[in-house]
Amino acid sequence: MRIALVIEYDGTNYCGWQIQKNGVSVQQKLEEALLATLGTKTAVHGSGRTDAGVHALGQVAHFDAQTDIPADKFFYVLNDVLPDDIRIMRSYEAADDFHARFCAKGKHYRYVIRNARAKGALSRLYSMFVPVPLDLERMKQAAQYMEGTHDFSAFCAAGTDIKGTVRTVNEVRLCRDGEYIYIDVKGSGFLYNMVRIMAGTLIAVGKGKMEPGEVKEAIDKKDRTLAGATAQAQGLFLVEVYYG
Repeated sequence: MRIALVIEYDGTNYCGWQIQKNGVSVQQKLEEALLATLGTKTAVHGSGRTDAGVHALGQVAHFDAQTDIPADKFFYVLNDVLPDDIRIMRSYEAADDFHARFCAKGKHYRYVIRNARAKGALSRLYSMFVPVPLDLERMKQAAQYMEGTHDFSAFCAAGTDIKGTVRTVNEVRLCRDGEYIYIDVKGSGFLYNMVRIMAGTLIAVGKGKMEPGEVKEAIDKKDRTLAGATAQAQGLFLVEVYYG
């Protein structure tokens, strides 16, 4: 039986989603929970990686198991053995050919900025603190250039080994709610650090350090040095993975 999981996690204490030698990952904790539950080593496949400190509201993963436990009951069973900062929000039986990564059609990320004079004691783990006032209208102008199908070489971490850098971004939406600015990005796929670089670039525009039109120039010239800095990991959330 192939079982799919929708997972929420606080990435603060983890080296990211993927199992690594240099720290504890979310994937590792899930596989340990399955070992405790099923009594056998079980591989968990996620929809994609998230970096150290990045959070998820709707990460999707799957695993295969021969078990009498109903698929929709893994929601309860795994939460009993997982740490409190990793929660299964839903579990269900998936088709035999479902793959959390390869069947994904798109993703929704959110970047959170605390734009205030004081850094919050709690929000420091879930947002990037920017004490300088940000011009939201300028940021919205710049965001328009990020939408569409482009070569996003300028928004990919330097040294990344990847064959193609063309991606489609369906929407980049910004809104302010009190002391917070939310950047919601939806697209068919993303390069390594792409959303964090997009956020860092929009912050630079909001500060007046870049002009909105310079975002288009960075994209056209495929030049990483023309885009903004990579925004901090703790402000990024994987909100949802789209299928079908």
